[in-house]
Amino acid sequence: TDLTFEIDQQSGEHLAAKVLSKGQIAYCKIALDEAIPCDPESETEPRPVVLFFDASGAEILGICIIDFALRRATNISWHQAKVDQSARARVHSHQPCVIWVTGLSGSGKSTVADALEQELHRAGRHTYLLDGDNVRHGLCRDLGFTDADRVENIRRVAEVATLMADAGLIVIASFISPFQNERAMAREVAGDTRFVEVFVDTPLAVCEARDPKGLYKKARAGELKNFTGIDSIYEAPSHPEITLKAGEHPPEVLVGQVMDYLSAENIFSL
Repeated sequence: TDLTFEIDQQSGEHLAAKVLSKGQIAYCKIALDEAIPCDPESETEPRPVVLFFDASGAEILGICIIDFALRRATNISWHQAKVDQSARARVHSHQPCVIWVTGLSGSGKSTVADALEQELHRAGRHTYLLDGDNVRHGLCRDLGFTDADRVENIRRVAEVATLMADAGLIVIASFISPFQNERAMAREVAGDTRFVEVFVDTPLAVCEARDPKGLYKKARAGELKNFTGIDSIYEAPSHPEITLKAGEHPPEVLVGQVMDYLSAENIFSL
């Protein structure tokens, strides 16, 4: 969950680091899906070792020796409030949900998300729009654009979106979110809350021709590293609830398609 520092193998000096290359050593914090036997202070038992594998499970990417356990997670429990999501939904007169809008930079995500919120607002629905640029001014201002930082960015946004949906809102999250796994994580974080993945499917060539912020030009010139679609991959959704062809239709048509889906799925009724 956090790379604290790299350890220089010659001097033992602690060095600032965001990522590690093969053969490097670092001190970090990790989170596991389930508890493991762990008593690092034992003088008779060897320290627990965790192996990290690639996605296929065929190659070992790293080895972690546990130094000590963080015990604070065992001291907390979820407080179930008397006013729950269904009670809040009745006040808002619609079903809460998370609408996750994904696509390349320049695909039209922000335009669609903004127009969708306006349409929902006109219809009297209670909404909030989480925008990829906006959250990096505050909530995620400490994150860069490495793969690890992108994943953490989406994790934080997914948690916030889920809390807002629990408050009874229709939450629109507009993020490139280039990796399948991170979008699956966002869906998992949402839990029982309705999650609608909207893929704004605009070809890279069209996005690059638009280039409203000049980012593709900078990326092609080598001035912008880790830019999605150029030197960082975008994994298109395999089974989104909605696919929008933003290169073929104007925003009002695309918004109409989303509204039709939400209506058919009874989001607007209790």
